[in-house]
Amino acid sequence: MAQEHQGHHPGPHDHHHPAPTGHGHGGHGHHGDTDIDWAVMAPLLESQAELFAPLYRQVTAWLAEQAGDPGVIVDTGSGPGVVAGLFAECFPTARVVAVDGSAPLLERARERAARLGHADRFTTVTGDLPAALVDLDAPADLLWASNSLHHLGDQRAALTAFAGHLALGGTLALLEGGLPARFLPRDIGIGRPGLQARLDAIEADWFTRMRQDLPGSVAETEDWPALLAAAGLKPTGTRSFLLDLPAPVSAQARAYVADTLARLREGMGDVLAPEDRATLDRLLDPDDEASVHRRRDVFVLKAHTVYTAVRV
Repeated sequence: MAQEHQGHHPGPHDHHHPAPTGHGHGGHGHHGDTDIDWAVMAPLLESQAELFAPLYRQVTAWLAEQAGDPGVIVDTGSGPGVVAGLFAECFPTARVVAVDGSAPLLERARERAARLGHADRFTTVTGDLPAALVDLDAPADLLWASNSLHHLGDQRAALTAFAGHLALGGTLALLEGGLPARFLPRDIGIGRPGLQARLDAIEADWFTRMRQDLPGSVAETEDWPALLAAAGLKPTGTRSFLLDLPAPVSAQARAYVADTLARLREGMGDVLAPEDRATLDRLLDPDDEASVHRRRDVFVLKAHTVYTAVRV
């Protein structure tokens, strides 16, 4: 399946934003990031999405209850195809279509499908959302949109476009929001306590500016069930899913934490208070005993929220 999808958002929300941090499910859909080398980013996006696989397996199990046995599943903003592969695994008779704006990421997704034995049921569509969906050769019984919608200026119009590519009775599953990730205790023994809460506040302001600067940006109250209903769908469920990786974490999780904090440090620049900048520098220094590379209290705790609606 979102994320870890899974772009250019400075906070650990999903994994498809490579700068200043990665966060969603390994995809990116429409971002306009022409300066990003997706072929270079692909292994990182794939590793992060794999770390979040336990959460996405919970999501696929829930969607199996919601959507029954879909014949065609469309993963919008699929990135390197980790989540698409989980869909293929959970729904062994479904045809899975990965849609993304990056040809290198989709090539990675095709290679992954072949490696996992799903190639005969796996196809790709290259292009920006939502326009690329016109290239689908069949309507979707399940359309998955994981942290891709908030990169589109007019989210209401995009949801209407998504809904228009659903089969009658088809389900749209939208992953947006949840809770910010936590990696460390409130007091980590260096710097001022509450570092991550302060990073969250800076990130929230950045996200607002990012939304405002998107082409055709339209301000919307983020009442996702209401927006799904406005798109002509019948809301059917809301559920949050937790990734809980307690300390001591694996090397893969530790690398994810270090990468996320490094991108926050790079992306927030002079907005950070000098003390917090110095704390992040220590947390990222592999030679420092207080760094996330060495300390034993590093963990990963993250919640994603999924909303479902059906075309009736």
